[in-house]
Amino acid sequence: MAEAQNIPVGSTTAGSIAVAAESTVATRMSAPPSFDVADFPVPHGREEEWRFTPLERLRGLHDGTAVANGTGVKAAVEAPEGVTVETVGRDDARLGKAGTPVDRVAAQAYSAFEKASVVTVPKEMVLETPIRIAVHGEGGVAYGHQVVELGNFAEAVVVIDHTGDAVLAANVDYILGDGAKLTVVSIQDWDEKAVHVGQHNALVGRDASFKSVVVTFGGDLVRLHPRVQYAGTGGEAELFGLYFTDKGQHQEHRLLVDHNTPHCKSNVAYKGALQGDDAHAVWIGDVLIEAKAEGTDTYEMNRNLVLTDGARVDSVPNLEIETGEIVGAGHASATGRFDDEQLFYLMARGIPEHEARRLVVRGFFAELVQQIGVADIEERLIAKIEEELEAAVG
Repeated sequence: MAEAQNIPVGSTTAGSIAVAAESTVATRMSAPPSFDVADFPVPHGREEEWRFTPLERLRGLHDGTAVANGTGVKAAVEAPEGVTVETVGRDDARLGKAGTPVDRVAAQAYSAFEKASVVTVPKEMVLETPIRIAVHGEGGVAYGHQVVELGNFAEAVVVIDHTGDAVLAANVDYILGDGAKLTVVSIQDWDEKAVHVGQHNALVGRDASFKSVVVTFGGDLVRLHPRVQYAGTGGEAELFGLYFTDKGQHQEHRLLVDHNTPHCKSNVAYKGALQGDDAHAVWIGDVLIEAKAEGTDTYEMNRNLVLTDGARVDSVPNLEIETGEIVGAGHASATGRFDDEQLFYLMARGIPEHEARRLVVRGFFAELVQQIGVADIEERLIAKIEEELEAAVG
């Protein structure tokens, strides 16, 4: 497993792909999953899975001192006719079906929530309009659990929109029946002081297709952990991500695709831009191909564009293969500044430097924005990118 080198702004190696020697970075599989928070020691920052996270900014989510106070978040679900929306107790069998917490905060979230929301799309139903879940922070501490379940051959798009101010730890489960198709867009557009830690679990059925688009702009600290495993052969998963990290923000995305079933596919592509002092982005991409997962086809990629001095990126792609009977597997990571040749090309054709820089960044993100497939959300995110660029290159 190779670790991409951190490239300081201004370094003569910026813009290249730098790979360190073989390392012993642990995958997510090294942490025994558990629903019991007592099974996870309080992290101190020296652990592999916590070494990039500023624990003091978690506001007590990691050590049990963050107590839900009833003023954390309000959630509302808008769903087309035929979709079932339920509020259920902790004993509902669907809770935790897609995956088990793999760190203390996720276990704390599972142990602390009182009611969960379950959205169910019946088998063979094909939705023409998205399901929209609005999560709005109201300044307090909250723990939550959301389940989205699709029956066999159902098709749906789900938009989960996080806004406002809160200290939130939550687990989200996606359960796909055989032949189902689910696209999830998770937007983190928090206010500047918000803290959000979440584990996203997807269980992909036979011949089912799962697409995740994670978009992170706001918050003081956002730490998300998307995970995928397969419940049958022929499953496909696409994990896309877009993040724009501003001055003082910490945005961390830690992914695991567990190829535990033969003849499944996965594709991971995350892109980020950073600007301002102490802007810190972390991307950890773990792909595990188990011995029984013959015929796997997988690739993961992370790209980062540093806009100003003072920003830092840690990008670590990990690929663990336990069988040689695969179709393909690979990973890549690169961090750099603006491509001077691109800027020169545009400016030589009469485009001012300010506008040229905007065009480069918009082009950098364009392919991921287009993966969303929801017109109003795409327009909103393009506007948000423009707003961020005003601060960066305005």
